[in-house]
Amino acid sequence: MKLSFLALLCGLSFSAFVAFPAFAACNACPAGVPPRIDISYSIRSGNLEADVNETLEIRQEDGPASYAIYSESRAKGLLALTQPDNVVRGSEGTITPEGLRPSRFSDQHGKKVPKVAIFDWDKKLLTLQHKRGEEQKPLPADAVDRLSLLYSFMFSPLPGKVVNVHETDGRRLEAVRYVVGKETLDTPMGKLETIVLTKQLENEGDRDKRIWLAVDHHLLPVRIMTAEKLGIVTDQMVKSISYAEKSLNGERQGRLH
Repeated sequence: MKLSFLALLCGLSFSAFVAFPAFAACNACPAGVPPRIDISYSIRSGNLEADVNETLEIRQEDGPASYAIYSESRAKGLLALTQPDNVVRGSEGTITPEGLRPSRFSDQHGKKVPKVAIFDWDKKLLTLQHKRGEEQKPLPADAVDRLSLLYSFMFSPLPGKVVNVHETDGRRLEAVRYVVGKETLDTPMGKLETIVLTKQLENEGDRDKRIWLAVDHHLLPVRIMTAEKLGIVTDQMVKSISYAEKSLNGERQGRLH
């Protein structure tokens, strides 16, 4: 299991704490959404652990508002001795009334060849680059990467009963349906009212996935559970959220050490 845990991390959303210049407020964003948000998570799979940090930056300049999500995860304990390399991911693109519209996504494990997805909305073409080469696919109007999906609901209407999207991880493009529910979630930050997206298993080989979005925190993702190979389940749980460098639980955030 130790040899596979870092690979499991790629199915979740991780962002690095990186120092960025202050951006102007996003005029196209819902009221109250700050230009920078940092989130720290813990992730567990059995007795294996990792620390996860996420940063969302919003920029309003000439033209459409844009976003950048940066991601980094680091294994803890004995796992760090066997898998010391971090998982670094990123997504960038524009903000629309329907949510985030990515232009580029990347996922890299240490020094391995990264997986990259390039979204050409003018040509309606998705280019996937990975260790097996490069391929191109038609780009659906609802396409997102696995990182931008988690934050897209901050900028779009609340989900109804069902959410249909096409997700990419840089290697494949998958049509996914989520059923929408509600739940009160116990977290290290206290009880949070959440919108829950539950992936529907419609094809052979589909794997369970659930996403919890905090109602009182701009629908930020506060928990993600994913079933992986051999029935292994990874559980990513929020520890703290920082708006404009001030943490909601009183802890100042920074890069993992």
